[in-house]
Amino acid sequence: PLADAPGNTAGILIPSVGCPLGCNFCSTSAMFGGKGKSVNFFETGDDLFEVMDRIAADLKTQSFFVLDENFLLHRKRALRLLELIEQHRKHWSLYVFSSARVLQSYTMEQLVRLGISWVWMGLEGKKSRYAKLNGVDTDTLVKTLQSHGIRVLGSSIIGLEHHTPENIQDVIDEAVAYNTDFHQFMLYTPIEGTPLYAEHQAKGTLIPESELSPADVHGQYRFNYHHPHIKNGQERQLILEAFNRDFAVNGPSLARLIRTTLNGWLRYKKHPDQRIRARFAKNTLALRTSYAAGVWAMRKWYKGDDRIFGQLNLLLSRLVKEFGWTTRIMARLIGQFLFRRMKKEERRLAQGWAYEPASFYELNDAAKALAASTEKPWKTQSLEKIAQMAAEQTAQAATAQVGPQ
Repeated sequence: PLADAPGNTAGILIPSVGCPLGCNFCSTSAMFGGKGKSVNFFETGDDLFEVMDRIAADLKTQSFFVLDENFLLHRKRALRLLELIEQHRKHWSLYVFSSARVLQSYTMEQLVRLGISWVWMGLEGKKSRYAKLNGVDTDTLVKTLQSHGIRVLGSSIIGLEHHTPENIQDVIDEAVAYNTDFHQFMLYTPIEGTPLYAEHQAKGTLIPESELSPADVHGQYRFNYHHPHIKNGQERQLILEAFNRDFAVNGPSLARLIRTTLNGWLRYKKHPDQRIRARFAKNTLALRTSYAAGVWAMRKWYKGDDRIFGQLNLLLSRLVKEFGWTTRIMARLIGQFLFRRMKKEERRLAQGWAYEPASFYELNDAAKALAASTEKPWKTQSLEKIAQMAAEQTAQAATAQVGPQ
């Protein structure tokens, strides 16, 4: 929670909703007008700066997760925001979504000055029908971003119309070759309300809900339609294979993230703009200690894999060269502890334990009223009982408004 660790959690910023690029599978675009349309909440860089400054003060944070499908597409607004950030000497970090084409329209200097630290970028494949990648050397773009300390989360699709059992391995290899810091693979999935869903509905190729629950239509399990080439549930194995291939070829994402973070520090630690130096310096404590220890533990883990071991050994050497003997000592001391924890976790997973997201709940008005009552039943009742009591109160209130039937 923010209250427990002020400054460690990025503030959420939503400059607009929708996406004018309008990819046919995109539910975000479809919900807010489709291709060519979006809804801006902040029209100018001045408006955006004002709310960011307020968020930064309220949450004591210097970073923002920008929930906007194409934040950088609004170039005039972004460049005005840059002017204000520099004028007020802010060293904010921005985590953004962007298409490759829009990213390429900025110089690396502009992106770094603006504070772009993370980019979530679609890498649908060179043979896809999506024009946002046309004319863009995405391989060079990814490597250039990483060389400037900008971490890249690549997103690739399994199951486009032209994907077949014969060419899908090449598709996966192409995605893996980007060596992004993180890589997401998703099944090509028509979500209700999108143009892609309408296409399949018209063709009669959607799988009925009686055969596939809507809860399973999340892009990580099954197609919710009959693919022209990939059949009989092959997609389940293909998406697992894609993630496993990326891990086997490129190693742990944490190591890739550390490598890119180090690249940024080495490039900009002597930058003439104190604001930029300060932003990259924020990461150095982790690089000197916990990140170095993580690399030490990962290197030990990969002792039998010469290629990945070599990559990790080089990364650890670079960290020690930059930060000195204290980092060498900390890496080993903390790294030994981390390695033991990794082995313990391996045993736990082998016994069938599975990761589950933490549970949380929020109180609606009925629950708040219940909590404020003199009986204070939440101190003795289970959450299920409280929820039931709140539901009963809500139903009673609704009945009182409508009257007896």
